[in-house]
Parts: sequence; structure tokens; C-alpha cells
Amino acid sequence: MAGRGRIEGSGHEGRRDRPPARQGSARDLRPVTRARIGHGYDLHRLEPVAPQGAGRPFVLGGLRIEHDRGPVGHSDGDALLHAVTDAILGALAEPDIGQLFCDRDPQWDGADSAVFLAEAVRRMQARGLRLGNLDATVICERPKIGPVKDAMRARLAELLHADVSAINIKGKTHEKVDAVGEGRAIEVHAVALLVP
Repeated sequence: MAGRGRIEGSGHEGRRDRPPARQGSARDLRPVTRARIGHGYDLHRLEPVAPQGAGRPFVLGGLRIEHDRGPVGHSDGDALLHAVTDAILGALAEPDIGQLFCDRDPQWDGADSAVFLAEAVRRMQARGLRLGNLDATVICERPKIGPVKDAMRARLAELLHADVSAINIKGKTHEKVDAVGEGRAIEVHAVALLVP
């Protein structure tokens, strides 16, 4: 019965092929009853730290790490916290970090990125969710992530009100390929699972 809104021969006979009714907008603040997944990404150029260059002190995962280069960014340039913030906001279908904390707004110049993450956590909790687990990959040549990984996991667990066993951070290099591989940038991917 072509042309009558049915898909014949597919096992879906009798089912209309129209889109399902909308279940609420992205701004609907009712509690969420299913797990949600979000992906976050951030990249920052690394420059020599001031006064030799434009780089800020190197902060990653809420920790200040001694390094001769630092991120160039409007806030403190913590690429890990930025990616985690966007992963949570993405899972909630909320505006991203750049929309909520515009880099043209002077109040965020040099801001502690924990402020951004706290807002994402507030929105997560308002929706009746908590962190199920977080998996992040930090890609840079230097500094090496291994020596500070456990301290970063502990800091993220604190900021996310989660058990440290729910936080995973992996350090990777870019095999000397492109700006990341040449030590001129840091890149982070984060995936967050939010659960009721």
C-alpha cells in the first residue's frame, strides 16, 4: 500500500512512518530517568610562560604543573576541565562552555576553570543526575601525565562529587605529528556517563 504512510515488507506494517511526538525541549528541567552520555573536546595552543611568552601557568585537571610552556586562553586554559565541562553539558543537551562562559566577557579572563565545571555539575544535579563515570584522554608530548594522573583523578572526583574509581585519565602522545606532537598544543577528549 505505497503512499499511505506504511512501510511494506519491513515488518512494520500497520505502523505509521511519522516522527514520534516531541517529549519536551532541551531546556526541560524535569528529572531524567535514563543514563545520558556526553563527549567533550578542547585544544589549547601552548606558548612559553610569561614573561617570555603569552602562555599562562600550566594548569591541567585543576592542578598547577611546572612546565616551561602554558596554555594560551581566556580563562586559566585548563583543557581537561574544559573538556569534562563540555562532556557533562553535552549529555544534558545544554549550551556548551563557550556559550555559557564567553571568551569575550572580561569577567572570565584568567578564571579558574573549576567555576565552569561547578556550573555543569549544578545543572547535572538539577536534572536529578550524577556522574556514573568519566573517561578522559589527554594528548600532549610534555609534560608527562603519568606522574600527576592520580592527583588529577582525585581532584576531578572532588569537583564532580564522585568516587575516584569513577574517574579515568589516559595520557597519550601525538608521535611528534602536528602542533600537538611538536609540543605546541594540548588536546583533550572526555566522555561522561550521567546516571539517575
